[in-house]
Amino acid sequence: MIVTASIYALLVLIWAATPLAIVWSVAEVHPMWVLIIRYFGASVIALFLLGLMRDPLPFDRVSMQSYVAGSLNLIGAQLFIYLAANYLTSGLMALIFGFSPLIAGLIGHVILRTHKLIGLQWLGMAVAVSGLSFVFIDSADSKVNPWGVVLMIISMVSYISSIFWVKQINAPLKPMSQATGSLIVSALASLILIPFIWPHFPTQMPSSNALIGFLFTMILSSIVAMLCYFWLIKRLAASTVSLSNVVTPVIALILGATLNHEHISSNAVAGIAVVMLGIVMYFWREWRAQYFSKL
Repeated sequence: MIVTASIYALLVLIWAATPLAIVWSVAEVHPMWVLIIRYFGASVIALFLLGLMRDPLPFDRVSMQSYVAGSLNLIGAQLFIYLAANYLTSGLMALIFGFSPLIAGLIGHVILRTHKLIGLQWLGMAVAVSGLSFVFIDSADSKVNPWGVVLMIISMVSYISSIFWVKQINAPLKPMSQATGSLIVSALASLILIPFIWPHFPTQMPSSNALIGFLFTMILSSIVAMLCYFWLIKRLAASTVSLSNVVTPVIALILGATLNHEHISSNAVAGIAVVMLGIVMYFWREWRAQYFSKL
């Protein structure tokens, strides 16, 4: 139990610190160059780990489809997150991305019709959205840019679509094989960006903060967090893992304010509290069924 709790805490901390690491890494280097180097570096590390674990990396048709589907979560979602880093603070990026389970539920209800949302979940969504509007009230102090919000929404849709697509393909792949294949596809796909960003090729060594952010996203966010996530999914209920959607944005906001001197206005603080309440309301039925039924 101690091992599971430690891995869970590590995953939450990595997810919470990743937006700040992205903001640091793109402060001096073009975001797309950071993304390209990150995925090629992460692919090399993943291949090395795959060899140590002696997991296969099949290239049959179904596996390749699953790699492409998984890459939509990487090169698809992450591309827009890196672009949004120029417009939003790391804390607000984490807060907005915390809406991803709510958006996934909405897509499952309205489009895929895989499950139905109850009244409390609809109310939780409305409360969370209203809370986000409080954050937007004082855009000057909170550094809320509409373009950043749009980019984060596109990123969320890419992330959620990837999850549904991988699940629909249902390839018989081990987690490390799936992740490695998706990283390789993402790295190769990122090469398409080079002709457009060649004039912005980095010519000097970035600052220590930028290097820390870059190495953090390449090693911890791309590799360690992925292994922690798949390890926990096999051992914990989905409702337990989903608790991170409440905890992660709060920690991210604290890290941004402490380490990056990001200012959060009083309106934003109030809005964040309302957003967290909305997310708790959305997951309440699932958590109650999981935990309170055992009491």
